[in-house]
Amino acid sequence: MKIKVLLAALVIWSLCTSAFGFNNASANNTIRIGLKRRNLDIHSIKAARIYAKHNHKGSNMNLGALRDEIVYVKNYMDVQYIAEIGIGSPPQHFAVVLDTASSNLWVPSSKCIFSIACYLRSKYRSRLSTTYTKIGNPSKIPFGTRSVRGMFSQDNVKVGSSVINQQVFTEVTREGFFTFLSARYDGVLGLGFQDAAAERVTPVWYNMLLQRIVTQPIFSVWLNRDTKSRLGGEILFGGVDSTRFRGQRTYVPVAQNGYWEIEIGDVVIGNNSTGLCKGGCPAIVDTGTSFLAGPTTILTQINHAIGAEGFVSMECKTVFSNYGNMIWENLVSGLQPERICNRIGICTRNGTFGVSHVEEKMVARSSKLEKLPNDESGLCSFCEMTVFWMQVELRKETTKEKAFEYVNQLCEKLPDPQGKSYINCDVFSLPHITITIGKKPFPLSPDQYVIRVEDNHDTRCVSGFTALDVHPRRPLWVLGDVFLRAYHTVFDFGNLQVGFAESA
Repeated sequence: MKIKVLLAALVIWSLCTSAFGFNNASANNTIRIGLKRRNLDIHSIKAARIYAKHNHKGSNMNLGALRDEIVYVKNYMDVQYIAEIGIGSPPQHFAVVLDTASSNLWVPSSKCIFSIACYLRSKYRSRLSTTYTKIGNPSKIPFGTRSVRGMFSQDNVKVGSSVINQQVFTEVTREGFFTFLSARYDGVLGLGFQDAAAERVTPVWYNMLLQRIVTQPIFSVWLNRDTKSRLGGEILFGGVDSTRFRGQRTYVPVAQNGYWEIEIGDVVIGNNSTGLCKGGCPAIVDTGTSFLAGPTTILTQINHAIGAEGFVSMECKTVFSNYGNMIWENLVSGLQPERICNRIGICTRNGTFGVSHVEEKMVARSSKLEKLPNDESGLCSFCEMTVFWMQVELRKETTKEKAFEYVNQLCEKLPDPQGKSYINCDVFSLPHITITIGKKPFPLSPDQYVIRVEDNHDTRCVSGFTALDVHPRRPLWVLGDVFLRAYHTVFDFGNLQVGFAESA
């Protein structure tokens, strides 16, 4: 609804300004901003994590009903593409992440004196700007598992060659020491929706439209696959550069206004369907993370197929050893898969092939913060994964012996949330990983999903896939730069859709 109001306002503004002779924007107005690529290193790869937290809100206070709201956050340690903007008059320059998975603009403030991280990057000085307007209201923006804090201010913001007048942004006065100290950028410019903005301030992208700086309500992203080029990529506000893609574009609707969230279909490893998302899974299109994230259930299968190092889980092996035969017999007898773990007594909730508790259990074990858990939530999640894996093998008419061997191997290939999965740099024999979008296949070749990082003058390779377990009923995916390098992407704000075509 908010977007429709904004677009209606744009139409009225266009008619009024044309009638009174104030419309000085051409129909082809665009803003092109280049992206600088920074090479990932072992430190940033190991520190890169993606999170999701749950807010429980009452949807009906009389009935006491609850609904789950998933808040997707990350720590930006793996950010690879940076752009330069200016704030103030004259412009003060900042290196920022152009992030489609957030909605606020924030940079460090000269008033940030108690956070060491602030001393290592450019800081905004309001006293040096002739167009600064004080607001002063407190601001808190999620950042990884914590947040950055500051105050709202207002000033002109220069993006490319254009200036957005009196943009509300956050002057950050307190940054977490460990969450931000190693970052190689100053702040973040969010390109998400106003619904997700702290205090619902108007995002930069909205003001580009409202101030008629661009006339078409779209922006497009191209990430350069040539690692030797000085140009890392570009974002074109208000248009699409036809030289940056080839073939036909596939458009899919945005499912949720808070994020650029779409629905994807089946994920295929080589020629083998994984099956989990055949009925559809949500996916956030995110320019602010380097990886492609998905549920542990599928990421484990991918790790196994591409030979990536994994995390050996004794809980997984215990469940499989103790209950494998019972699970197989129940599947063969035709019992609904989602009821099996409940029937054999591991889960008390109705199974949904969820893995919402797996990550925290694996983190606790790998960091030795507690003994191996024997609680229901962890074992239940591993049981549901085992059921799913066996069901996939049963559909392929695999023998019981082969299926058991496969599941046992998968228990040794679980993605390690404390680090990334290393992989052989000889990628020619690895399978393609294909994501279905709009009923069309979008394959990723091995050289597209394997990330090369420098380590003491040596090159190491890691899997471009990382685990993200959100909710048993909501296996969320994140299409980060691993995917966006392969596919030129159009964010169609006017029609609430996202379009993909093969990058040129």
